Amino acid sequence: MGPTSNSYISQRIKLHYVDWGNPEAPPLLLIHGGRDHCRNWDWIAEELRHDWHVIAPDLRGHGDSGWSTDGNYNIQGYVYDIAQLIHQKELDPVTIVSHSMGGNIALRYAGLYPQNVKKLVAIEGLGSSPKMIKEAQAVPISDRWRDWIDKKRDASARTHRRYETFEDALARMKTENGHLSDEQALHLTTHAVNQNEDGTFSWKFDHYMRVWAPFDISPDETQKLWGEITCPTMLCYGNDSWASNPAEDGRLKYFENAIVKNYDNAGHWLHHDQFDKFLADLREFL
Repeated sequence: MGPTSNSYISQRIKLHYVDWGNPEAPPLLLIHGGRDHCRNWDWIAEELRHDWHVIAPDLRGHGDSGWSTDGNYNIQGYVYDIAQLIHQKELDPVTIVSHSMGGNIALRYAGLYPQNVKKLVAIEGLGSSPKMIKEAQAVPISDRWRDWIDKKRDASARTHRRYETFEDALARMKTENGHLSDEQALHLTTHAVNQNEDGTFSWKFDHYMRVWAPFDISPDETQKLWGEITCPTMLCYGNDSWASNPAEDGRLKYFENAIVKNYDNAGHWLHHDQFDKFLADLREFL
């Protein structure tokens, strides 16, 4: 049996999540990354559902959750949404497994509310490397702000790409991650697209979420938040990924209780690319 679909309200937006049952077990929250969806975690959830009460949300602007009415997406809003889910469903203390943008959200939440998180796994969730952040900050704020306005304007004029057939969307999914098996690509695409009235297929995420605000809290403030995390933390990185490894770029030093796991023959979605190894590491860590 698969999960049940549910919803909750945060900032006047109806947000979707799936619940894998077993409510008497300890809560385990699975948070996906950008342009992804909650069913990205199905293989992990199926393995852990007998020992945990697994809940996986669709972030705002993704999957079957509502879109921001003003088209604005920022990390603070996402953290609030997760805080509301944990608060409303009385999940704390909660264990969190997260990926990419979801990892960024989870790490900030754990720094804000360390007493609410028992253990935390973040798959490539630290965001941009120190080098990338330094380069971005070298751009004058006025230029960044104007660039944000231009990109928002472009997003407002953009229409969702329509794939003539489901197979065309499936092919795009395989192109995005060459490590995926045919079975994985089919499952992920099935839950990632809607069929339009004319019979074509489009991805479920909002184009506006591609446009990030021109400023955020400072790197120093982010590092201080990481330092507030008290729970055991596992940071996972694929050796074929674009992401910068914190054990090599110096960011690991800001954590009080964290380890780094590396995965060969794995990219940004290492929990798909090296599922068996990741699952074994996850079970041991949990």
